[in-house]
Amino acid sequence: MFSKATEYALRATIYIARKSSEENKLGIEEIAKAINSPKSFTAKILQKLTANNGIISSVRGPGGGFYLSSKAQKRPVRDILHVMEEDGVLGKCVLGLKKCSEAMPCPMHAEYKGIKQQLIQLFEHTTIQQLAHDADKIIPLNKPARH
Repeated sequence: MFSKATEYALRATIYIARKSSEENKLGIEEIAKAINSPKSFTAKILQKLTANNGIISSVRGPGGGFYLSSKAQKRPVRDILHVMEEDGVLGKCVLGLKKCSEAMPCPMHAEYKGIKQQLIQLFEHTTIQQLAHDADKIIPLNKPARH
């Protein structure tokens, strides 16, 4: 449904929400390993999520790293999709047709219309904090080695 970059952005945000705090920041290597993403790709994604968007916070230098503030954890998951420029995916035609509408519906329009609304509501009403909490049960993340 989403690009690989957006999938990694969601997983990175979940991981950071679960494992970090303002006192315990996470490094790029740990995050990349935990979400099975190349380090350089993860860095680009995290840069996007931190730059003027306020979803993920970062501190440079010794003792620095990435974390989610308590305010950011209360944001809806759709904010991540917006930053990754994929929130429009939720409103598109399921068959990818450009001219699908009520006036000119695709063969799946009527049935998908309700599902599309449910998806939009899911991403708008689920907070990052809720997703991170629920992810403990279902999303296996790599456990980085401790040195």
